[in-house]
Parts: sequence; structure tokens; C-alpha cells
Amino acid sequence: MKKHMFLYIIIISILICSFYAFYDIKMNYRKFYLNTTEYIPKNNEDNNKEEEIFQNENNNIFADYENLAQQKLKELTLDEKIAQTLLVRNTDALKTDQEQYQFGGIVFFEKDFKNKSKDEVITMISNLQSKSKIPLLTAIDEEGGKVSRISSNQNLTPEPFKSSHDLYISGGFDAIKNDTLRKSSILSGLGLNLNLAPVVDISTNESDYIYNRSIGLNAEDTGHFAKVVIEASKAESVSYTLKHFPGYGNNADTHKGISIDTRTYEDIINNDLIPFKEGIKAGAEAIMVSHNIVTSIDSNYPSTLSKPIHDLLRNDLKFTGVIITDDLSMAALNEYDNTEVQAIKAGNDLLITSDYKTSFENIKKGIENNLITEEELDNIVMRILSWKYYKKLL
Repeated sequence: MKKHMFLYIIIISILICSFYAFYDIKMNYRKFYLNTTEYIPKNNEDNNKEEEIFQNENNNIFADYENLAQQKLKELTLDEKIAQTLLVRNTDALKTDQEQYQFGGIVFFEKDFKNKSKDEVITMISNLQSKSKIPLLTAIDEEGGKVSRISSNQNLTPEPFKSSHDLYISGGFDAIKNDTLRKSSILSGLGLNLNLAPVVDISTNESDYIYNRSIGLNAEDTGHFAKVVIEASKAESVSYTLKHFPGYGNNADTHKGISIDTRTYEDIINNDLIPFKEGIKAGAEAIMVSHNIVTSIDSNYPSTLSKPIHDLLRNDLKFTGVIITDDLSMAALNEYDNTEVQAIKAGNDLLITSDYKTSFENIKKGIENNLITEEELDNIVMRILSWKYYKKLL
């Protein structure tokens, strides 16, 4: 009898151990699965259907530099912290204003390079850097093709940079990679450290406004384009910016007025987000948000001012880099008040502005009136400073 009881105990023990072993394997598998893939419901009538959205496997891209950024943040006044959030258009007045304001970055346009020699451009940018306590982000829209800033000046490049579409036609993704390396080398040599490109909007219809600035390929190939550019950009000290989140589609020009995107949520999730996912996987440091009103996500506000749009980018795509607005002076935002405060509350880090004095005052009033907390501002500036350490500007 005792032998039988002993045998029963052994058998039961084996069964219990087997159960926990199986349970542990199942839970570990589930944990791995959920850490690589997240499902969110579509924004439609059928709430039972779900759409797979890639989750970035990387943690905070700038995490290794947060302690340094935290120490630097303590050295800044409130005014200096506000100024770090502004990416301002270059003007003649900026030569003196930079010493007063200490802006986070400057955007240069074609007029800033017109007829200048390479040495004159280097001097122009280094003079502005010399007035900055914290090194500037020096930005440019050098997409190639229709949007070229420096490459229209033969003193700076022997010929204009080609559009991504023309590059692809001429030599596929190898041509894209080589162009990114060449472009980055030239920009870096002039003192430019941020390119507000590439355009990863999906457009295959020649009648679309954005078509001539896109690579003109389907979602999968445009995703590979984003990956190639971001990976190639890591060879130089120039950061690249994926734009225009969450995808421009066939919408109107936001430089000229309001643009309303009425495409379904499914279309955007299944197509437009793919290049951004691939770029994030490849280590994208910055993403620019469009001014389009995407009705399936937020019918009330342009993407730049929309918290649901930014939540999609942060929470679902797990982007931890810097979010940049399109230029706040564009006509698509003309009907909206206090856009700087709204842009910060939505989740942007860097605000591109042409009227930097007004933008600065609007943010400062927003803090004084408790529309923006200083903690919210600190979190934004921490990310910007961490990026500058990551880029070895600090």
C-alpha cells in the first residue's frame, strides 16, 4: 500500500511540474509576442476587427544621454528652455537675436545660399553657432528634385540633387543609398546637421500634390526607401526626418489652405504608416507631422495640433525620437489660434516658425496662464537635449 501511495505521489508531482513548465513556456511566448506586435481596433463600425501595428522593438533611442541632458536642463532659464523648442527661419535679424533668445535650431532656405561660396556658407552658419550656448540644430529641406536648397547653387554642388523618384528610376535603392551618403557629406561639410527629408508619403498618382516629392512607389517599397535612407544617414553627422506623418496621401497643398483627408482608418494603417514603421525600426531620430486634417483619426484638428495623431505615433508606433511640426506659418493653420500652445499640448517637440518672436511670447504666456506646465516643457527640452548629445553636438 505504501509503495502504491509513493508511486501516486511521484506521478502527481510530475503532472504538476509539467503543467507549470507548459504554463511558463506559454506566458513567455505571449510576452515575446506582445512585445513585438500590438493590435489596436480600427476606427469603424466593426469593433471586433483588429489591425496589426508594428511596435518598435527598440527602447528610447536617446536613453543613454538622458542623465547628461538632465544635468544640462538644470542650467537653463525658463526663457532658454522655451527657445530650445523653436526651429526658426533664418533672417538678418537673427544675427543679433540668437544671442538674446538662444533658439534650439535654425532652418535655412534657398535664399540663404544664393550665390554664396562654400566658405561664405560655413562662416554664416559658424557665426550663428558661436552665439549659441547650446549648439544649434542647423536644418534644411534638401529633398532633391523640386525641393532643393543648396544644390541650386553650383558653388556648393556641381549639379542639383535628383528627386528620390528619378534616383530610383536610374539606379534603384543603391542610387538612393549613394545619394544619401553624398548629400550627407556635403551638408555636413557646410555645417548643416539636420535634413528635413526624406518624404516618405505614399503617392502613385501623378495628379497628387505630393507625387513629385515622393518616390512614387507602393507602401512596401516606400517603406524600404525609408529604411535605406535612415540607415545610410547614420554614416554621417546629419540626421534625417521622415515626413509627413501620418501620410500625405492625395491631399491638397497645406501651404495654401486647409487640407482634409477623408480616407478610411484602414487605408492609413495598412498603407501610409508602413514607411514610418520601417524608418523607426531603422533608427529614425525625427519625424515631421503634416497639417492635414485626417478625419478618421481626428476630424477637429490638423495633424500638427492633434493629440490622437501624436498618440498614434508615440503609443502605437513606439516612436521615441523628436517630433517636429511642419511650418506653423502655413495657410492650413490660419484659422487656428495660439497654435504654438496647441502644438506643444498635442505632443510636438520642435516647432518650425517664421515669426519666432511671436511664437516665443505665445509659449511663455501659455506657461504663465497654466496652459502648459513647466514639467511638460522640461520633458520636451530633455528630449531635444538628449538628441543633441546623441548627435555629439553637446
